[in-house]
Amino acid sequence: MKYVENFDKKLEKFAEVIIKIGANVQKGQKVWINCTTDSLPLVYKVTEKAYKAGACDVNIKLTDDKLSRMHAEYKSTEEYSNIPEWTVDEINDYLDNNVVFIHILSSSPDLFSGIDAEKLGTYAKNRGAALKYYRSRVMNDVNSWTIVSYPSPEWAKLVFPEESDVEKAQAKLLDSILETIRVDKENPVEAWKEHSRKLTEKAEYLNKKAYKALHYKSEGTDLVVGLPENHVWIAAGSKNEKGADFMPNMPTEEIFTAGDKYRVDGYVSNKKPLSYQGNIIDGFKLTFKDGKVVDFEAEKGYDILKQLIETDEGSGRIGEVALVPNDSPISNSGLLYYQTLFDENAANHLALGAAYPTNVVNGSNMSEEELDKAHVNSSISHVDFMIGDAEMDIDGINEDGTREPVFRKGNWAF
Repeated sequence: MKYVENFDKKLEKFAEVIIKIGANVQKGQKVWINCTTDSLPLVYKVTEKAYKAGACDVNIKLTDDKLSRMHAEYKSTEEYSNIPEWTVDEINDYLDNNVVFIHILSSSPDLFSGIDAEKLGTYAKNRGAALKYYRSRVMNDVNSWTIVSYPSPEWAKLVFPEESDVEKAQAKLLDSILETIRVDKENPVEAWKEHSRKLTEKAEYLNKKAYKALHYKSEGTDLVVGLPENHVWIAAGSKNEKGADFMPNMPTEEIFTAGDKYRVDGYVSNKKPLSYQGNIIDGFKLTFKDGKVVDFEAEKGYDILKQLIETDEGSGRIGEVALVPNDSPISNSGLLYYQTLFDENAANHLALGAAYPTNVVNGSNMSEEELDKAHVNSSISHVDFMIGDAEMDIDGINEDGTREPVFRKGNWAF
């Protein structure tokens, strides 16, 4: 990338953070990298760093956006949504052999714009059902995983539409990405450790409070989200079943827990566009009663939103509840990334679909039936959408009905 100063050096530091903090690759461990052809400069660095860290196998799953678009456009719904059994067997074999997943996102957020919503919805439903074992392993932190990004030309043009030179747009987006994940610091690894410590302090405070519910109020939002008994707030980092630390999202500014699937009432509006299935959904409002979406509207992407909500019984309920201050690096940048990994870390957000079982005490050892009894949502989908802004107030509601400020004017109240 000719407009990026010290490009090679920056990618070296980027890859080091991914391997040491994000994936935390251990000696003898297998690594699985999902990526597109646009991200190959970073993939080369990450692969080399993984092997040097002791990885015994680095499996690259490479796709190309132009080809992916062609497949979606020209294949029949039946062919497009068919998930070959051998692909599931391969990923399950890696799962059982202590693999760590590295997802490098590069695709344009509107890659599949104009593709039939029913076709995309059928694919999402079939893939979600086929990868149930994968989902259970990663959502219970059995296997380590991390998600990062690298700018494709199409994505960069969407973020910087005023930039006529595509390579300059890519360079600007890459520098912005590197800043959000602290690669611009002298010692990014140590900077991440300090950042994780500060987020953990917020999670520990809310765990001591053990609120019964949260009440969100802002323009277009008046929503009460119940919290399950014995819920657990989690900060940035996680541990896999072997005790190795990893950082699932890079960047991350959130602390999160599970919502009570049966106790969500009121309405909520998005404050940033949502990219889902290669389409943009925006200007939408969801109305909940007893935990379930009972009405919805959208200025853009209505059919895609409808497919998401109707994916299965749990996709119209709240899984994750995440708190992010408006005064955060991504929010303060003023950029709209059109990618959930970034935009969710600029605003309070909720997720339709599955909750993380780790967000309730002993949840990792519970069956779906036991999770349901604990009011923890299950689904083949998990889609975050951003609801926070500079005016949002959030109250914590205690068992006796008294309230305490958690957020005021978009930021922490404690």
